[in-house]
Amino acid sequence: MVRMNILSAVSQPSGRAAVVIAHAAVSLLRTPAMRADLDALLFSAKSFAAAMLAYYVSLRIGLANPYWAIVTVYIVSQTSAGASLSRGVYRFVGTLVGAAATVAIIPNFVNDPIVCSAVLAGWIGLCLYFSLLDRTPRAYAFVLAGYTASLIGFPCVLDPGTVFDTASVRVQEISLGILCAVLVHRYILPKRMTDQFIGKLLAALRDARRLAADALKGTPTENRRERTQLAVDLLALQGLATHLPYDPAPALRHESVQLIHDRLARLLPLAAEIEDRIHSLGMDGDNSPDELLALLDDIATWIPAVEAADREGVATCLIARARAINKRFSVGAATPGARLAANLAGHLGEMIGLLQDCDNLWRHIVTADPAHEVTVFHWPKPAKGYIYHRDRWMAGRAALGAIVGILISCAFWIGSAWPEGGTAVSIFGVCCTLFGNVDAPAPNVIKYMLGSIYGVVISFAYSFVILPQITDFALLVAVLAPAFLFAGSLQARPPTTFMALGITLTIPILSGLRATYAGDFAASLNTVVALFAAVGFGAVSMTLFQTIPVDAAISRLLRLSRRGVSRRALGDVPDDRHWTNLMIDRTALLLPRLRVSSNGYLDVLDDTLHHLRVGHAVGALRKMIPQVDGDIAKKLAELLCAIAARFSARGLKGSVDPIGFDRRIETLQVMIADRSINDRSRMADLLIDLRFALGPSHTASAPHDR
Repeated sequence: MVRMNILSAVSQPSGRAAVVIAHAAVSLLRTPAMRADLDALLFSAKSFAAAMLAYYVSLRIGLANPYWAIVTVYIVSQTSAGASLSRGVYRFVGTLVGAAATVAIIPNFVNDPIVCSAVLAGWIGLCLYFSLLDRTPRAYAFVLAGYTASLIGFPCVLDPGTVFDTASVRVQEISLGILCAVLVHRYILPKRMTDQFIGKLLAALRDARRLAADALKGTPTENRRERTQLAVDLLALQGLATHLPYDPAPALRHESVQLIHDRLARLLPLAAEIEDRIHSLGMDGDNSPDELLALLDDIATWIPAVEAADREGVATCLIARARAINKRFSVGAATPGARLAANLAGHLGEMIGLLQDCDNLWRHIVTADPAHEVTVFHWPKPAKGYIYHRDRWMAGRAALGAIVGILISCAFWIGSAWPEGGTAVSIFGVCCTLFGNVDAPAPNVIKYMLGSIYGVVISFAYSFVILPQITDFALLVAVLAPAFLFAGSLQARPPTTFMALGITLTIPILSGLRATYAGDFAASLNTVVALFAAVGFGAVSMTLFQTIPVDAAISRLLRLSRRGVSRRALGDVPDDRHWTNLMIDRTALLLPRLRVSSNGYLDVLDDTLHHLRVGHAVGALRKMIPQVDGDIAKKLAELLCAIAARFSARGLKGSVDPIGFDRRIETLQVMIADRSINDRSRMADLLIDLRFALGPSHTASAPHDR
């Protein structure tokens, strides 16, 4: 008995300690940092397995350079199964197109290496141009079409007889690498893009409700962070949504994803409209309409009650109350306060409908149950989806810079008769296509060069110390594993991706992973010289010819936004949802640039929101001109022309006095109040929207656009 008590006394604390340790271990594994590390290790292990599978199959079928299959695996591999498949598909298409273009170009310009090099440079620049315009996963096909032409074409300029065989074998090697990467990432512990999308969508809806709740406080200057966060959410959702059709999980309906995006995008400017109206009316005062105050309180209670049993019914009731208030104050609105109250009630009803539609669409997306399919919307607009900002001038500038850099490198190579010049130029062309999709490519090129240094050191150790001792494939896999597993884990982390690529792309080629060992120190040294000459010149050339200063990029985005307002005011009026989604994308493009700019752009995001709101109002008013006639149509056209002139002026230094806008709008409001015209309340609302959009911040961007 005593012995049992002693054992019990000893075992109980140890048992509790084991439980505490186990609980701590589980908690540690659930931390974001640990999950990221585990994901990186899993990605690295799967990539290495795919690379060795591709290498083994390449050896078995007798491909000449099986190391290209390994390189392809690491270029194609992404952290999710859907992204890996989409990247693999577009890499295959791009490789075929690039190889075909090279086979077409080289024989036709075989007698003039300079002209042949110029045509190849033009092709690479054209591919880069289209990849910059596309901005979807499809852009990778254009990247690879240029990448492949550079890789195959330049080494064959002075030896054109080998171009067809080289292109044919390269397509086989790359295709095998793509197949192995896609199969492994898709069927071995796949990381589904759908799960990431649903998680991000949940966060975006939470941010949208927070923004809507804060808008009811009527404090516009205090909600900048919430507006910025929702814009970031929309960009992230679009980035994930483009890969959903390739995900192994059941595909989400594309239309549902577009519908929920359209509503979240509309909520961004709508929340600003509501903030401004509440702030202007001073809704905390005793003179505010009681029914409007009660509506605001009930909306504030409804927004966070996501799990409420009758949320849909309450939303319908709130929308009906908002419309009733809007109708009551719109009829014979004799005071500016009454017109504002009607306008605010209309916007509140629209906001409730947007949020409820998002909730309904969310349930349908999560459950994937046809019974939950949304057929009736409070905001009945057809799906539009994400609209990409495409800047042909900026894309053309980057493409022209790449062409100039390639032509300079070709002139040096052919003029100096450097034996490894073709290899160097081909590597430089690859750098132009792979790294040319950002404003400042040089930092990424330098990271790649740093990784290449590590890759060269490791490759020399493998080539001349380790590989001569290897006698079978299993042992080869074992000795390659440490370097590739470490580099693969770095590749899964965005800050070190480019450095890791320098390692994973250098080792297979420089180590000469073929069917038999053929170490040649002199040839390896020449290749290393060509590699660093190409990457080093790439950093210099891309700094000179392909770098766009961040402040210039910001100013251009703002200038294009103002030009868009001007065009809408003059009658170039695409769909309102097209305009909204385009401006959301421009806002998302501004965010990363603002973080790295040394200037203090405190009001730039507010400016883009004002541009969005002004563009929405003037576009709708322009459409209403044919519905009115006489002096109202004339005055409205004059107002819109004045706004167009103001926003088309560079740096907002137009000749129109901004104060004159308020007077013109007041004149129109008085005129339509005394007339019996169609959609009078609609025009009154749009004039109020325009007046607030042109409010105190409509000149805020002038100091920033130089």
